[in-house]
Amino acid sequence: MNINYSIKLFLGLLFSIILFHVCIVVKIIPYHIAWGGQITTDNEMYVFESISILINVFLSWILLMKIDLVKFKFSTKTINVILWFFFGLFILNTVGNIFAKSNFEKFFAILTALFAILIWNILKPSKTTSN
Repeated sequence: MNINYSIKLFLGLLFSIILFHVCIVVKIIPYHIAWGGQITTDNEMYVFESISILINVFLSWILLMKIDLVKFKFSTKTINVILWFFFGLFILNTVGNIFAKSNFEKFFAILTALFAILIWNILKPSKTTSN
């Protein structure tokens, strides 16, 4: 799969996730279905959702840097280290979601596994042929 295609797909999915979290913040979606049912107050929800939105925006920004679509850019090495960190995070999150209590949370194992696969595709060394 082409790196640019992987990044564009990933950005589209991240936009959907950010929209999901915004829907929780504005109470279109009840917050008790997210975060494994651990959130018990509006204040907790605002903190958790704000952090989640910021992390997803940050990851989107890093992906935009990876394909040179933003002016300010970290070094390629820094971008790759950040993406490897997210790869590990998504692997751990996938395992956690598999063992979640609710089916809704278990569904997110599919999404986090897809995120890990997309990051792997973005970071894997390209196959070049040498003569």
